[in-house]
Amino acid sequence: MTDVRCIASDVKLGHNVRLAPFINLYGCEIGDEAKIGAFVEIQKNASVGARCKISSHTFICEGVTIEDNVFVGHGVVFINDTYPQATTADGHLESDKDWVLERTRVKKGASIGSGATILSNVTIGEHALVGAGSVVTADVPPNTIVVDNPAIVSLPMFPGLILIPQRRVASHIFEFVASAAPASLA
Repeated sequence: MTDVRCIASDVKLGHNVRLAPFINLYGCEIGDEAKIGAFVEIQKNASVGARCKISSHTFICEGVTIEDNVFVGHGVVFINDTYPQATTADGHLESDKDWVLERTRVKKGASIGSGATILSNVTIGEHALVGAGSVVTADVPPNTIVVDNPAIVSLPMFPGLILIPQRRVASHIFEFVASAAPASLA
């Protein structure tokens, strides 16, 4: 198997960063001890914090800031333009000067489930959890779980507790039981 990694000379890599094969990194910054999975693209002017795990097949576009200790599941897509266009009004292919970059921030300790889509101009709060397949169209408060399309608050989370799903109540709603978190996680 060929180990192909396209890493531009302008990429800033922290210490002990683990990079899988088949990645495309350019103009970005990746913090210490981060792990980047296979088939991930991280564009210019994007940053990934320390001790983050970015799972395979994820796309992190320009203008995305991911803070420390964030988990990003498989196949997550970030978007940086609310109204994307291929061409200008006069029919020419758009360039960087023809659109306005819209930023997104994922705060410390957040987790994003596989297959989620994160639209531009949003902030995902500290320790929030975005459910797999959700579409985030608005800010996510810290310490909450959001699910669905568009993503809505499903359940607040509480520091020091772990929520254990017990049974499905509806298609996207679970009944949870709270349990004290082990000292290593609290």
